Amino acid sequence: MAVKKFRPTSPGLRSRVVPSFEEISRSEPEKSLLKPLKKTAGRNASGRMTVRHRGGGNKRKYRLIDFKRTKDNIPAKVFSIEYDPNRTSYIALLHYADGAKSYILAPNKLKVGDTVESGENVDIQIGNALPLKSIPLGTQIHNIELKRGKGGQLVRSAGTYAQLMAKEGKYAQVRLPSGEVRMVHLECRATIGQVGHIEHEITNHGKAGMRRHMGFRPAVRGSAMNPVDHPHGGGEGKAPIGMPSPMTPWGKPTLGYKTRKKNKPSNKYIVKRRYKK
Repeated sequence: MAVKKFRPTSPGLRSRVVPSFEEISRSEPEKSLLKPLKKTAGRNASGRMTVRHRGGGNKRKYRLIDFKRTKDNIPAKVFSIEYDPNRTSYIALLHYADGAKSYILAPNKLKVGDTVESGENVDIQIGNALPLKSIPLGTQIHNIELKRGKGGQLVRSAGTYAQLMAKEGKYAQVRLPSGEVRMVHLECRATIGQVGHIEHEITNHGKAGMRRHMGFRPAVRGSAMNPVDHPHGGGEGKAPIGMPSPMTPWGKPTLGYKTRKKNKPSNKYIVKRRYKK
């Protein structure tokens, strides 16, 4: 959990802050848990660009992560902590007692040589996966399922954690990193602990070239465009945007404009909204 700073011998190194990768114990991934990953450059199945400013970047291979954690009551030893280019958190390679191997999200303070397990009655310790009904109130959790058996969908980014607040009937109330309190079925699984690689949030890439390696292309300000290209465009010299609030390139309000549907079916599971104090 340390970062690396550089001597300011160039403008790109002056503000660059990157992880020191002290926790990484292996540089080569497990080949049996890799699969090819094709670049999309922000385009959907029809070939239309649906996400702007994407393209290029280094080649990647996808690491198959076990979000379900369904190998119950079989202890697994942490063989290595590895870097994953497809996510912000580190991943841990597990060697199970029956010979199987799998990757999981590496929780904070999980070390090589530790033993983790999944099941309904396993110990409450970092890296173990249990149903919410078996987890004590107040516990920090991550990799939370929304549907039983589907695998963890919530709280998977580096440094994040949720907290189990209450249990009532068939549901548990979980406070998410955004501040939202949501009901999740008690049979859904979660992993104990906080997601590792906490120092990710203080990373500073330092120069544009690092972003290009990651697959991000330059983003042009709307106020630098012509009126035909963006609502903020046009004007003589440096002109204000000329409207009460900023707009997207397609004329929709931004910066606080809520796009969630009011009658979304999952609204009934939200106890407290994230944007309400």
